[in-house]
Amino acid sequence: MLRSAQRDKPPITINKSVYANSLMTAAELETSSPDETMRLGTALGEALQGGECIALVGPLGAGKTHLVKGIAAGNSPNSEPNVTSPTFTLIHEYPGRLRIFHIDAYRLKSPRELAVLGFDEMLARNSVVIVEWADKVHELVPPEALWIEISSNSATNRKFTCRSSSPKSDRLMEILRLWNCREANSN
Repeated sequence: MLRSAQRDKPPITINKSVYANSLMTAAELETSSPDETMRLGTALGEALQGGECIALVGPLGAGKTHLVKGIAAGNSPNSEPNVTSPTFTLIHEYPGRLRIFHIDAYRLKSPRELAVLGFDEMLARNSVVIVEWADKVHELVPPEALWIEISSNSATNRKFTCRSSSPKSDRLMEILRLWNCREANSN
């Protein structure tokens, strides 16, 4: 969320740049609390159509799992899935409108380990794959994935740098932009 002094500026920065031979859209936004991070995730979860891959990058404690909690809640509006980090189990599956596969690549030694777990099969039309520590397995992440890098500005503030290079992930970027505009106007 942007501070009130910044309201006369666009609440989200959209840049087009050439990255790895493809046109990429980038956006930055901030949240100021774990609840706000969950609301951001909920907006993404509500917008999912299936077949999406969301690649999360950020240090320990950045808020990756909080964002996933919100995504799972948005995907399952009638119940609140029990979302925890799959650090030791590697994969958690959450029911809802779409199946969500929540993967934690932190403990993987190579992308091959994820491939052996059936990563390709998880990338189905009726499911969504969210990969924490996606930078460790970037070779397997589909080119149309939405990349979200999370960093902390303080104990509660989080900065989200989002990158998209396909119509499917561009649509999710638009959801982020609209969410950010609503949050900025509600304060």
